[in-house]
Amino acid sequence: MKLLVIGYVWPEPKSSAAGSRMMQLLELFRSCDWQVHFASPAQMTEHMADLSLAQIACHGIELNSASFDVFIQQLAPDIVVFDRFMMEEQFGWRVEKFLPDALRVLNTEDLHSLRDGRHQAVKEGREFDLQDMHTPMAWREIAAIFRSDLTLMISEVEMTLLQSQFHVPATQLHYVPLMIKSAPATHRPNFDERQHFITIGNFRHAPNWDAVLQLKQHLWPGIRQKLPKAELHIYGAYPPPKATQLHNAKEGFCVKGWVDDALQAMSQARVLLAPLRFGAGIKGKLIDAMAVGTPSVTTLIGAEGISEEWPGAIALDDKSFIENAVALHQDSACWNQAQERGDVVLTLRFLASLHESALIERLVTHHAKINSFRQQHFMSSMLRHHSMKSTQYMSQWIEAKNQLSLKVDSSSAE
Repeated sequence: MKLLVIGYVWPEPKSSAAGSRMMQLLELFRSCDWQVHFASPAQMTEHMADLSLAQIACHGIELNSASFDVFIQQLAPDIVVFDRFMMEEQFGWRVEKFLPDALRVLNTEDLHSLRDGRHQAVKEGREFDLQDMHTPMAWREIAAIFRSDLTLMISEVEMTLLQSQFHVPATQLHYVPLMIKSAPATHRPNFDERQHFITIGNFRHAPNWDAVLQLKQHLWPGIRQKLPKAELHIYGAYPPPKATQLHNAKEGFCVKGWVDDALQAMSQARVLLAPLRFGAGIKGKLIDAMAVGTPSVTTLIGAEGISEEWPGAIALDDKSFIENAVALHQDSACWNQAQERGDVVLTLRFLASLHESALIERLVTHHAKINSFRQQHFMSSMLRHHSMKSTQYMSQWIEAKNQLSLKVDSSSAE
């Protein structure tokens, strides 16, 4: 089997949960002895993974260019995975045109339109309503889901939402969460060997930056008042000046930025804080915290799609958040119970062995019976026939405009 992933960005597993998940998928495909290729129109970055180490071929591709048509025909993959709906919009129609028998798979990471709708509600100081998803972004994203043969979902909550509210057939969805390779280690730093609090997250991700501000303005002062010697260590890729300016050692508010080994940093902390007010998918930082035995305090948004039996506490307001953070930091019995709950959650829900073979089987089966699967989904065919044409023609118009601009520039130079 030959598989191509078209990435919105190059994978950065040490920078974000999305990057970590992408590497999990790529390594799974390689473990099946498939030929795996990764292509992206994005610029390469300093923190991107070296895919050659996993024997994954890399290709730079262009937006709005017929050069992709030549590329896709020459490569001729059996399966094409679009990483995020924007890549399906840009390249899906080209894959369909030149490789109609290739299985087209959308990897959502999370529902962007759900995250965006929740963000808008927070900005307006009100509760989120499903009407907040009735936006152009949702139309685009859900249309891409319908057009795809199969969509990989990271959260069961979002799968239910798509089926109940937007009538996406279950046969076009497949659940594959963030995964851990093995059960949590038994030898981890214990309560007495750890100290301080930690929060972590890519600063370019709006929910993470909002969480840092919540800590600075509303939560950390209350925690610090009760634990005057405690520190909060704030890690994350790409910290902007507005973030580093929040650093205040006297207050114990320590903005540290990039960390090469996030799991190691987490394993030294006593409690992870994640006061997320909006977002979607499942939160990689909370899965990682469980993996290294670090209890956490988060919100309903943070815990969504992971477990109701939380390894720490789910706080409904600032007061509860502060009280639970302090209690976990001080009470070893409470802390040990939380750590044990985290081990149970990971073992029952997120072990790779629970999900990897099911995903591979689904892809192989869909590829083998692609025509019969497509005949079941009238909405998918309809959207590919009409809605997708607008993105196709816009892309071709931009391409023609770019070619004309090059000709003009060439003539001027002469």
